[in-house]
Amino acid sequence: MMVNTTSAGSREAKTSVNEKEWKSSLKPPPKDMRVKTSDVTDTKGHEFEDFCLSREMLMGIFEQGWERPSPIQESSLPMALTGRDVLARAKNGTGKTGAYSIPILERVDPKFETIQALVLVPTRELALQTSQICTELSKHKKLRVMVSTGGTDLREDIMRIMEKVHVIIATPGRILDLMEKRVADMKNCKMLVLDEADKLLSQDFLNTLDRLISFLPKDPQILLFSATFPLTINQSIIFCNSTQRVELLAKKITELGYSCYYIHARMQQAHRNRVFHDFRNGLCRNLVCSDLFTRGIDIQAVNVVINFDFPKMAETYLHRIGRSGRYGHLGIAINLITYEDRFALHRIEQELGTDIKPIPKSIDPKLYVAEMQQEDLDDPISGK
Repeated sequence: MMVNTTSAGSREAKTSVNEKEWKSSLKPPPKDMRVKTSDVTDTKGHEFEDFCLSREMLMGIFEQGWERPSPIQESSLPMALTGRDVLARAKNGTGKTGAYSIPILERVDPKFETIQALVLVPTRELALQTSQICTELSKHKKLRVMVSTGGTDLREDIMRIMEKVHVIIATPGRILDLMEKRVADMKNCKMLVLDEADKLLSQDFLNTLDRLISFLPKDPQILLFSATFPLTINQSIIFCNSTQRVELLAKKITELGYSCYYIHARMQQAHRNRVFHDFRNGLCRNLVCSDLFTRGIDIQAVNVVINFDFPKMAETYLHRIGRSGRYGHLGIAINLITYEDRFALHRIEQELGTDIKPIPKSIDPKLYVAEMQQEDLDDPISGK
């Protein structure tokens, strides 16, 4: 028993010595003594060691001078390290780059010499900065990180990618070019990061991004990070008074670059069922329809109803606006009124005993942005 106790104690002492040895061998930058804001100090008290990171990864982190995880890193690291998709928003300068680079670098296997992670950024400058951070973080894991952006020699990129890289940081146009030339083999790329995701998901990059994703394997882990995400309507239903106007409006909305379906009574039942099924499952954000869709339809994601054509009857008006704000959620109804609609508007107000107010200069985002909605039963819904 005494021998076992001594042996166990020796192992613990040896482990403690090893811990001190590898930490003492690090060369972190000088400690930053500047005052920090709550954006990076308001944490739950976790340490980087709490996330079961490899020693090589921890060495890279500490040599960056990162002593403790920031709030965005505390929140995203546990999910990202287990392979889950992440959508994260945090201010600039609060550790977003570390929040996605640490998990992807940790999950890359250095023995597997193929592209395992792709980081997309909108500009060359951001790509260079991100690649430098990833290179320094992963140097003890001996990962090969490559940066590829437009405005540089394509032949050099082709030669470098042939040397077998693990992680690529790139702008969308350049990496798509390499993919289409069959130079960048993405069949084992299991992680996709979009930094400044709001910009990359805008109309400027959308077509390129769609083509790019087609080269990736099915269901990669996707990490979206940005300082801002635009406020978006969850789902909306837009009513017209005729089937012809339904189809015309849906066509115009689609031409403007927004996802849109339409449905009306003259469509075949099988087609209507498919449209309703896809809209209910969130495959499309906007639905243009006739009064076919006013009764008994319960889609809780719908929080905006627009009367593109104002109804003639009070009963129709009630059923239309009842499609938003289902089951106690907030919702808003917007009416587009022409000069000819003024009599119908007045009659419906009289019959319903209500005052349909003009659209204010600013509308509370809580009425139409799902993530900003908060349950407050004492606060009446002003938009409906």
